[in-house]
Amino acid sequence: MKLFHLQIITPEKTFFDEDVQMVVVKSTDGEVGILADHEPTVISLVEDAIRIQYPDGHWRKAATSKGFITINREEVLVLFQSVEWPEDIDLVHAQRSKERAEERLRQHQSMNEYYLSRAMLSRAMVRLRVGRDKGIT
Repeated sequence: MKLFHLQIITPEKTFFDEDVQMVVVKSTDGEVGILADHEPTVISLVEDAIRIQYPDGHWRKAATSKGFITINREEVLVLFQSVEWPEDIDLVHAQRSKERAEERLRQHQSMNEYYLSRAMLSRAMVRLRVGRDKGIT
């Protein structure tokens, strides 16, 4: 299978920078699988997990924030505010964040606070899901 270069960047660091077989991300329209020679495009991504297939065929998953992906025929660039490998996720902290967000959602609040609480809950749930399954797909 043909490889392509995948680079994942956050404001703080380059998270990933290697050749891969495939990457799967979740867009606002659903899951998108990307292989080498994919049609060039830019896609908005939702908070979820990114799945990466290495040249040897094994898969690895990471928890992500919302972001964007730019696809060229031989290179893919993904921009996230945050991204974490499962082993870097503090499950106790993620569970507490989930509980705090759920409590905030039960309270009467402004629309801005409501959307912020929903975003906090979404992030915590993605982190818990990816952290608990250890990134195995």
